[in-house]
Amino acid sequence: MTGFSCAPRVRGVEVVRPGMATTVQDWPGRVGYWQIGVPPSGPMDDVSFRLANIAVGNPEGTPGLEATMAGPALRFDTDTWVCVTGAPAPVTIDGMRIPQWEPALVRANQILDVGTVAGAGLRSYIAVAGGLRADEYLGSAATFTLGRFGGHEGRVLCVADKLEIADAPGARRRRILYDEQPAIGKHWYIAVTVGPHSAPEFFTDSDIDILLQHDYEVHFNSDRTGVRLIGPKPEWARPDGGEAGLHPSNIHDNAYSVGSLDFTGDTPILLGPDGPSLGGFVCPVTVTAADRWKLGQLAPGATVRFVPVRADAAPSPATVGRSRRAFIPAVFSSGGDEDNGILHRTTSSDGSTTVTYRRCGDDNVLVEYGEMRLDLALRARVHALHHALEQERPAGLVDLTPGVRSLQVKVDPARLPLSKLVPLLTEREASLPAAHDLVVPSRTVRLPLSWDDPATREAIERYMHGVRSDAPWCPWNIEFIRRMNGLESTADVHRIIYDAEYLVLGLGDVYLGAPVATPLDPRHRLVTTKYNPARTWTPANAVGIGGAYLCIYGMEGPGGYQFVGRTTQIWNHRHPLRAQGFEPEHPWLLRFFDRIRWYPVSADELLDLRADMAAGRGRVEIADGTFSLAEHDRFLEANAGDIAATRAAMEAARAEERQRWAAAGEFAKKESA
Repeated sequence: MTGFSCAPRVRGVEVVRPGMATTVQDWPGRVGYWQIGVPPSGPMDDVSFRLANIAVGNPEGTPGLEATMAGPALRFDTDTWVCVTGAPAPVTIDGMRIPQWEPALVRANQILDVGTVAGAGLRSYIAVAGGLRADEYLGSAATFTLGRFGGHEGRVLCVADKLEIADAPGARRRRILYDEQPAIGKHWYIAVTVGPHSAPEFFTDSDIDILLQHDYEVHFNSDRTGVRLIGPKPEWARPDGGEAGLHPSNIHDNAYSVGSLDFTGDTPILLGPDGPSLGGFVCPVTVTAADRWKLGQLAPGATVRFVPVRADAAPSPATVGRSRRAFIPAVFSSGGDEDNGILHRTTSSDGSTTVTYRRCGDDNVLVEYGEMRLDLALRARVHALHHALEQERPAGLVDLTPGVRSLQVKVDPARLPLSKLVPLLTEREASLPAAHDLVVPSRTVRLPLSWDDPATREAIERYMHGVRSDAPWCPWNIEFIRRMNGLESTADVHRIIYDAEYLVLGLGDVYLGAPVATPLDPRHRLVTTKYNPARTWTPANAVGIGGAYLCIYGMEGPGGYQFVGRTTQIWNHRHPLRAQGFEPEHPWLLRFFDRIRWYPVSADELLDLRADMAAGRGRVEIADGTFSLAEHDRFLEANAGDIAATRAAMEAARAEERQRWAAAGEFAKKESA
């Protein structure tokens, strides 16, 4: 009996044609890592995805395929039940047309072919009975291509890829009824709640009226990170963002929600499931959880009308069996919540700080402390609330994501609705200790910095060729930083950056453990504005400044901070191989309240260091320590005079720059694109 094996045969699928951007996804995706910059990913149109699984008898979240615009051709090596849903497209088995939304049997060696979307919509979904086996990463098989993990090798499918079919037990197959299928068109009504940052603080009442009464067009430069829209430029209710940046859209970095309408400068972008968790732009409205599936079907050229609804009247996203076709948010809209996104205001337990609770969709509350300014005491209060909620973990809590002066609390609204969450938060606030007592672990992390690195120069050139060449920060970001802060030469920018000690206030600013950090010494706080519109490409581990904050980009992607250089990896992609300095249990390098110090290296030296880190043999110098707010306050008091003089000179330079912008027409009203 030599050579005989009783091992069951592995069922498989071969990719004959990959289609456009076809990936493996599961639902609800990668949950629980928002605070360190890992997005959920998962299907953009989760309704079509979940219904495809139901049709073939799978649990709703079982791994399947998402295809954009043009679907794949797949050869199955065993008889397999499949279902194709989503945007209308021609679907055939060995050339014979089959309907969507119905389970169909593909015989061994037959080819399932999903063609190009015909008509409205953008994405198709393919479920396979039993589901697909895929690479799990941080608890999910969802593909995050920018991070290069999950799904099939962390990427889109290619010709000759082979996927394995799981043998998970299934339920009864069934056809998806017409009334269950989501209505996909070319003009969309999308339900939104007002907030977190609306009128009259950030936008004028007229801006909000226009936002809710105007049809926006979907820009061709859209993807899973965000859907860019074309529409009127806001008038804005304030001249600038202060320490957060020169443009009125700039705010101190806080958490985002999937579905937030993010104004990156004057450009509105609906943040998708691969979007950033943290950023420094205002979001006037947020798509309700039940309507976020629509983002996946917004094709270039389609139009969008935002319809305000009351958060407590928004339907639950959990049920996919009821009619989505009949739901038009305008029917349920009574004008939305008339509170400008502010759910409640109170004061901290010591009476020193205002606490504002802002609505962010029907499943998030953004807790903001104090006035719109950079104050480490506010970050201390955020930490205290964060710690208290982590210890308690109330039923229905999903994620906690701290920002500079805020904490976003994400919940399952079916288990913990906002009407119960806000009283819970105010009760916890009353019991928190005084911020002045904060003492937390604070490591010093020394990282190399290649000043004005060639990769950042390339990113600026791409921006000038592909986005805009007349931006005030072009062609050299470092000169712009010098001018914005009234320094005599770019050598002064260099000196300040290398002298500064940066305290990490948040992670995931632009994905994968990317820090938002600020110098502990206010004299080192160089303030800039962010790109408007944002860049479409930023090299991995570029280092930039936006507002008064520094960020290390965790991976390639979009971005808006002004470049100063590039460093080594802050996210370990070679799990479980670890470079020295990374913890065994997670791939991110930095922690909240770490201190970053730079040492200079050449561009060539950095390439060698990056190669060592990628190979798992790199080393990061880390020293343990603590951060005491009381001790920091004593430093500020001892140097108050010189700090005030330095900051005043920098603020005067920014005022002059703003005048130059006004004279050049940078603030002139025009259509955003």
